[in-house]
Amino acid sequence: MNQASVKPQQERTDHGQGPGSNTAAPRGHIGRIVVGSLTSGLVAALLLVAAPFIPAEESAVTGAVLCGFALGWAMLAVLSVRFTDQPQRWAAAPALFMGGSGIALMLFGSPVREVLRWVWPPAVLALVIWMFVRSRRQLRSPSKGWLLYPVIVTLFLASVGGGYQTVGAAMEAGTNPMPGQLIDVGGHRLHLRCTGSGSPTVVLEPGGGEMSSNMGWIAPAVARNTRVCVYDRAGRGWSEPADSPQDGIRIATDLHTLLQRGHEPGPFVLAGHSFGALYVLTYAARYPNEVAGMVLLDSTNPASATSSAAASPRDEGSSDILGRASALVSTAAQLGLGRLYGQFDFGSLPPQDQGELRANSATAANLRSTMNEYAHANASMEQAGSLRDFVDKPLFVLTAGIGGDAKHTAAQNHLATLSTNTVHRVIAAASHEDLIADRRGAAVTTQAILAVVSSIRRAGPLAE
Repeated sequence: MNQASVKPQQERTDHGQGPGSNTAAPRGHIGRIVVGSLTSGLVAALLLVAAPFIPAEESAVTGAVLCGFALGWAMLAVLSVRFTDQPQRWAAAPALFMGGSGIALMLFGSPVREVLRWVWPPAVLALVIWMFVRSRRQLRSPSKGWLLYPVIVTLFLASVGGGYQTVGAAMEAGTNPMPGQLIDVGGHRLHLRCTGSGSPTVVLEPGGGEMSSNMGWIAPAVARNTRVCVYDRAGRGWSEPADSPQDGIRIATDLHTLLQRGHEPGPFVLAGHSFGALYVLTYAARYPNEVAGMVLLDSTNPASATSSAAASPRDEGSSDILGRASALVSTAAQLGLGRLYGQFDFGSLPPQDQGELRANSATAANLRSTMNEYAHANASMEQAGSLRDFVDKPLFVLTAGIGGDAKHTAAQNHLATLSTNTVHRVIAAASHEDLIADRRGAAVTTQAILAVVSSIRRAGPLAE
């Protein structure tokens, strides 16, 4: 009886039905934990990017994103071990790598970012391969195919794109050496190139998102008649990024310091295209004795004289949002997406200038600078509107005939009233960008600039 009673008990134990069973029943829902963990990581990244204690700077925002994603991977590692019979301990590796990188970026900023530009691509590529192998062996869930693998593929593309961006930028820096010089204007250096001889000196101000190479037709033509300077605003072209917001006053102040420290004597003829015209107007309002004449090339419309010169609190909030968005775009550019932007057509500019534009337009600094510029557009327009009277100094207003509307036409007509020595000419067959990028449009622009130079030299009225 004792043997008979023991045998069924042993059988029950062997089948995992008794209290001493060594075969655990499946527990937890690994699929839900994968989805919940990775979703939590994405939500955490978005919340950290929007958090007011995270500065709206590329290093801080990138670090916040990485820390958010690290939280998701850490949750997957911990929760899968604690609540399921499919522990995913490998997820601790991306959690540690992303978390460590993110914290380092937020603490130390640009120096770490420059190191990660080279370290990130090979490190992530090795990590992706390891993650794929381990998850393939240890994860038995449909979520592996429709969620985890796409995330791993995205990391793979980020590593390849980051390598492509880093190596491509290094190669193009050698192919397109900087002309001119870098001059410290207080915390960052700006690129300045001056050619030709004669007085007055012409200073060319490129449009929004543009750089000195956009003036490839105009600068050499003007240099045959007088001295001409082109430069790159902060973060653009060969210039270094600036920490301060780039509104019209900041840009005009930087230009003033640049010309002084570059030993370029005034007074100047300032020629600005599009957004660049706003900065020219602001410069003339702040440093009237340094400006002998102006050329406004299809200027962005400045604010009316009745507008307040100070940005409202709402504008400041919008600027913060755009600043964070610009940091995210800049981060995306580090992964190679900026090189798609850099392939845009640049009109009929000379080949050398087109090559410089493609190389520099692809950089994260350029995209960040461009978005920063547009983030402060309202302030720049209000600041440009502070110039109410250019007295009798020569002023040439060129307006593109294609693409304008009644509001733009009215604003251009108002600009022509700033001086009693003005010519306003509408180029019927030219678009906004044709005035600098098209050879024929650039020739018209050059004529306008030289007309102002001639008026100053003759001390006579401006002739068309």
